Amino acid sequence: MNARVYAHILSVIGVLLTVPGTVLAQGFAGLGSSAVGFDLPDPDTRFTFPEDHGAHPEFRIEWWYLTANLTGADGEDYGIQWTLFRNAIAPGGAPEDQVWMAHAAVSAPDMHLTAERFARGGLGQAGVTATPFEAWLDEWRMAGPSLADVDLTAQGSDWAYDLTFSATGPFVPQGQNGYSVKSEEGLASQYYSQPFYEVTGTLTLPSGAVDVSGQGWLDREWSSQPLAPDQTGWDWVSLHLDGGAKLMGYRLRRADGTDYTVGTWITADGAPTPLNDGEITMTDERRAIVAGRDVPVAWAVAVPSHGVDIRAEALGDQSWMEAAVPYWEGPVTVEGSHSGRGYLEMTGYE
Repeated sequence: MNARVYAHILSVIGVLLTVPGTVLAQGFAGLGSSAVGFDLPDPDTRFTFPEDHGAHPEFRIEWWYLTANLTGADGEDYGIQWTLFRNAIAPGGAPEDQVWMAHAAVSAPDMHLTAERFARGGLGQAGVTATPFEAWLDEWRMAGPSLADVDLTAQGSDWAYDLTFSATGPFVPQGQNGYSVKSEEGLASQYYSQPFYEVTGTLTLPSGAVDVSGQGWLDREWSSQPLAPDQTGWDWVSLHLDGGAKLMGYRLRRADGTDYTVGTWITADGAPTPLNDGEITMTDERRAIVAGRDVPVAWAVAVPSHGVDIRAEALGDQSWMEAAVPYWEGPVTVEGSHSGRGYLEMTGYE
């Protein structure tokens, strides 16, 4: 998400989590400018597992983000999202200075059901432990002996899911050894993924329960730096391609109509090749009116160096996240030089 979106998210959380004598939003002002007192991403950092699966409270922003493309026993295609955000409102890493937010959704061609939760740190209501792995906010939970094998649960007013994610490949660093640059100015994050989950379990929908199976993707990212001030939003894909290869890519949109692109080509055995600015292109090919907004719902994605020339199209156009700060997030199908499926996230469409 871009810096303006993050600032809005954090200000909303602050209002929602007012405590006697303190409005937490005060700590969110200036997110788009200064990171004084917080740690910054470092290109010399190398991931250490399982420790890095846990929280990094010395950084300002962090998330654990899971998606899955699923097929039901009923023959229907589905998607799910589960995201836990940690935001520090002051340097120092104190538990009480952490604010937590979680999003969950389940999608089908004609359905998109969402829910959102908030928590204040230091109360046991939300948190993350690395060994054994557990990430939770209230009863929403991702937990297992390690992050390679976790059970995932979430529920809304009339839906729920209970799923098992089992990794069949390695964790993959994004960018240069996990240092992911977001702009020409050099703003960056520490970023890795697990794109090799096999997923099984049950969705409980308004129409009833359905057994599902498919593929999952985890993104783990932390930083104290926002994106550049002129970046207005992003369009991001994570794709499972035929033959076992994976593709992550996104374009960060600038106010002047140009963009900065980032990506990683991942072979079927987990070897990553970073894609620098300009090596991946994303061009919107179809738009739809979604929640009153004109939003792209089909993208031409090209990576000439790897023979990729594909079209990623929304499984359901109306995959709008009705959250404190709304955005588009949903499953896509892939056709062209490669077939497959994956997830699309788009922010900054207002």
